[in-house]
Amino acid sequence: MPHGWIILDKPVGLGSTQAVAAVKRNLREAGYGKKVKVGHGGTLDPLASGVLPIALGEATKLTGRMLDASKAYAFTVRFGEETDTLDLEGAVIATSDVRPTREQVEAVLARFTGPIAQVPPAYSALKVDGARAYDLARAGVDVTLKAREVTIHDLRLERFDPADGATLMAHVSKGTYIRSLARDIAQALGSCGTVTMLRRTKAGPFDLSQAISLDKLNDVGKGAPLEHVLLPLEAGLDDIPAIDLDPEQARAVRQGRVLAGMPQADGLYCACQGTVPVALVEITDGSVRVSRGFNLSDVAE
Repeated sequence: MPHGWIILDKPVGLGSTQAVAAVKRNLREAGYGKKVKVGHGGTLDPLASGVLPIALGEATKLTGRMLDASKAYAFTVRFGEETDTLDLEGAVIATSDVRPTREQVEAVLARFTGPIAQVPPAYSALKVDGARAYDLARAGVDVTLKAREVTIHDLRLERFDPADGATLMAHVSKGTYIRSLARDIAQALGSCGTVTMLRRTKAGPFDLSQAISLDKLNDVGKGAPLEHVLLPLEAGLDDIPAIDLDPEQARAVRQGRVLAGMPQADGLYCACQGTVPVALVEITDGSVRVSRGFNLSDVAE
């Protein structure tokens, strides 16, 4: 049973659910059957490309942490038109003759760096009275979502073209909508704007250097070794310090027992036996409690 991560460089036009289905199909064709658990670590719009972490086996227990992780994007804002979806898929709902200069774009970015309040797009997966906002918007319902607090860790201008617009790089907290960010930047410049390109370059600890193409994924279904594209489960824990357990301690943690007398500072750790993760644990006042256990068969008994 495989456990770990496939980092897909998702192409434009493929939905996140379709990407998971492609992984499942290739695993079946490679002889792994239908029992491998597969899940993605954060939805990426069909019109966006880039880093989509897909978890296999025990790594699916970490997808919640991946959803909470910060992410980085490259995106292009074309000024002069705004669509109802804030990207090229929608219908134009506003126009402007104002075309900001490079200097004006650079000058406004500081206003969108740090903690900001942001209204999500009407065409989003957020729920309104139990229904998805995008379903309501497509049905003609006037959807108004509440502003939410997000953090823009870094925002800079990468490229500027008077006709094509501004290409920006952003490192953002969970819950940030790049389409909303583009809309608000354009409005702050006295114009309106639409996202014409959106590419995720980083999600949590994973970046484009680790990502594989859809063609390379499909090679697995044709007989290429899975281990050539599969990152280990612990690759999703690079931001968490590790503690080493002896065999008796590892056995106790796998059984859910509390360990005492650990000298580490309070916090979240990856408890390992050798190089193999045993569990995510919380240490408080020297006591170790299991937060999430991993059922990996190669942990020595």
